[in-house]
Amino acid sequence: METLFQDLRYGVRMLRMSPSFTAVAIITLALGIGANTALFSVIDGVLLNPLPYPEPDRVISLYQKTPQFQQSSIPYLNFLDWQKGNHSFAAMSALRSDDYNLTDAGGSERLHGHQISAGFFALLGVNPLVGREFRSDEDQVGASPVAVLGDGLWKRKFAASPEVVGKDISIDGKSYTVVGVAPTRSPFMTPSDIYVPIGQWSDPTFRDRRVGMGSSAIGRLKAGVSLEQARADMDSITRNLAAAYPEADAGVSANLIPLKQDIVGNVQPFLFVLLGAVGFVLLIACANVANLMLARSTGRAREFAIRVAIGANQARVVRQLLTESVLLALAGGTLGVGLAEWGMKAVLAAVPSALPRADEIHLDIKTLLFTLVLSLLAGILFGLAPALKTFRPDLQGTLKEGGRGSSGSHHRTQNIFVVFETALALVLLIGAGLMLRTMAALWGDHPGFDAQNVLTFSATLSSSKTSTAPLVRESYRELVRRYEQLPGVESISLLAGSLPMSGDSELPFWREGQPKPATDSEMSWSLFYAVTPDYWKTMRIPLKRGRLVTEQDNEKSIKVVVVDEDFARRFFPNEDPIGKRLNLGLFDTQPEIVGIVGHVNHWGLGATGHDNIKAELYLPLDQVPDQFAPLIAKGGQSVVLRTRKAPEALTDSFRKVTTDFDSQAVVYSFETMERIVADSIAAQRFSMTLLSIFAGLALLLAAIGIYGVISYFVGQRTQEVGIRMALGAQRRDVLRLILGQGARMALIGIFVGALAALGLTRLMTKMLFGVSAADPITFGGVTLVLLSAVLFACYIPAYRATKVDPMVALRYE
Repeated sequence: METLFQDLRYGVRMLRMSPSFTAVAIITLALGIGANTALFSVIDGVLLNPLPYPEPDRVISLYQKTPQFQQSSIPYLNFLDWQKGNHSFAAMSALRSDDYNLTDAGGSERLHGHQISAGFFALLGVNPLVGREFRSDEDQVGASPVAVLGDGLWKRKFAASPEVVGKDISIDGKSYTVVGVAPTRSPFMTPSDIYVPIGQWSDPTFRDRRVGMGSSAIGRLKAGVSLEQARADMDSITRNLAAAYPEADAGVSANLIPLKQDIVGNVQPFLFVLLGAVGFVLLIACANVANLMLARSTGRAREFAIRVAIGANQARVVRQLLTESVLLALAGGTLGVGLAEWGMKAVLAAVPSALPRADEIHLDIKTLLFTLVLSLLAGILFGLAPALKTFRPDLQGTLKEGGRGSSGSHHRTQNIFVVFETALALVLLIGAGLMLRTMAALWGDHPGFDAQNVLTFSATLSSSKTSTAPLVRESYRELVRRYEQLPGVESISLLAGSLPMSGDSELPFWREGQPKPATDSEMSWSLFYAVTPDYWKTMRIPLKRGRLVTEQDNEKSIKVVVVDEDFARRFFPNEDPIGKRLNLGLFDTQPEIVGIVGHVNHWGLGATGHDNIKAELYLPLDQVPDQFAPLIAKGGQSVVLRTRKAPEALTDSFRKVTTDFDSQAVVYSFETMERIVADSIAAQRFSMTLLSIFAGLALLLAAIGIYGVISYFVGQRTQEVGIRMALGAQRRDVLRLILGQGARMALIGIFVGALAALGLTRLMTKMLFGVSAADPITFGGVTLVLLSAVLFACYIPAYRATKVDPMVALRYE
């Protein structure tokens, strides 16, 4: 320990004696370690941290699987049979997201909530903060309405008072008794304001085996039961249901996914690509600092020779150098933690919707330990080469050199480091270039509508204005008339079903004149939009043939439908669909196709379709069957409108108009279509942002590294340069000599990096759009950028060398 403390004290003194070297090394390491720390905290929060439930690996998400959809919602009657018939789950609970209006003396507020089965919280292992969860007898049609509050609503509305249990609250005009308060987190990690029993919902559509209504389920596996055993068990149940209910359940099975995997989704591959990229940044930083330390150790060769000559063994000298490198790494790691905290918050703020579990990303003790270990390893890594270079047996030769320590061996090692970091920088730059090309291709992929100056929001009216289908239609017609009178509104439409790039609804159908498919799974499927006549004008979706919906297409007229180009091409490949009829089995209607419009990229820019459902059909909102009208009103009537100025400026006006019409109405979820379009490529923007940052760091560090090596090279050859110039060499000859050395190292690095990139960029294939992983334009352009940066970095010391006075150089020692 005494020897260690001596090494530490001496190392600190030596680093203080070289403040420029120390500052450059610490900043370089801070950039590399900070970037790695930031990304590790993201991976830790998203992928590594277990879910906040007891034995989370036993909690499974369940969905219904059909030939059309790998992951669809579960009809409630099917869920009840799954729950009753399985032998693999200790508990199973249904859930679906829903929104509600809370009305009190202060007005109305829109709540985000969930309908859940009894035993939901016990399944997760979550205890209510106060009160209890639902009992089985409360999860039935006709039971007294009860609710569990989320703690966010509890604190906001009830000042976190435990006396809220037993109180009545008004939800959608109906009185509910509060029985408990639950923690904020729902199983899908989104805040929930309120929970109500799913079994109390008496709507007939909800109890139709053909309709899922957005329901899914979670289950907790019994001890000792594997996921494969559970899948086999559920396959047996779904086969029995298919035999019992062939029209609804033929071809239906259960899709079981670990809850954590379900939450994380497809984010894992691109996070690991980014982890590899940020690892390259650290390697480049280490190569840079190793080069600096090699140059510094060369200058200290006389010092090391004297220490060995007076009795120090070589191992002690090596240990001293490693001690100094670890001190640098720890200092860089400390600064890197601060950079990581700032950088991580900046990136997450810039791309908030790109990552699941984003609220769990933070620097904790695990991240700090990772940074400590990374710093120590980095210190050993970049300190090893200069430390090993101190093994020089020729002490007399070293002492005679006077401390300049010029050595071809040192040059070769430094050149290898430059080639190494140039190759890594090229790989990162190519990765960033491919993502930039992907983003350009995505933004060039037209969404099928004009998003500029389009605003969307939802409006929910009180039950007194939405109790019957005719009342729903008349109330919203009047509301639209009032909206249209607002200054700045160019056009406006109501919308139900799907909203482009945000939510979806699908309908099964078959063509008139063809036999009805025996089962739902054999039917054709399409996205559906229920709209009012100005929808296409508002969204600027072009009419290709036929006509659009008009005011005359109401609940009393002949049923009509408009389809998109993809629908017409797929289901009427060699004939004219205008005038043909469709059978919409769920709606029990046979509308006539009256028009064909342009296709909308519903699933986002660059998307190829969700479960291959791309066809789109449009129904007049007024012709939606009466039994569905109150459901649409309860879920929140969507509104889309085009304005003549920035749409955000009108939000307060829409709120006022709505509440003037209905004092208990709620207007919420204001969002521009431009923002929705941007969010559809949030994952690609997140990848591009980080890869660009890492590539920029790599380019900077590589340029600094080659600048350092060439500067050292010029310093070591000052006398040689002077002799050359004294013998008649021109400045351009000196410039060519030094630039040539830098260019040779860069070209070797570029060649090695290009070969590595050809293999590694294939890992990015799923992240790319409109560009191949071996895109020659990207490879060529990035090579020119890197080579230009390297030559610029070489030019500075080369130009300085041309200014050497030959007489001064000849006296140089």
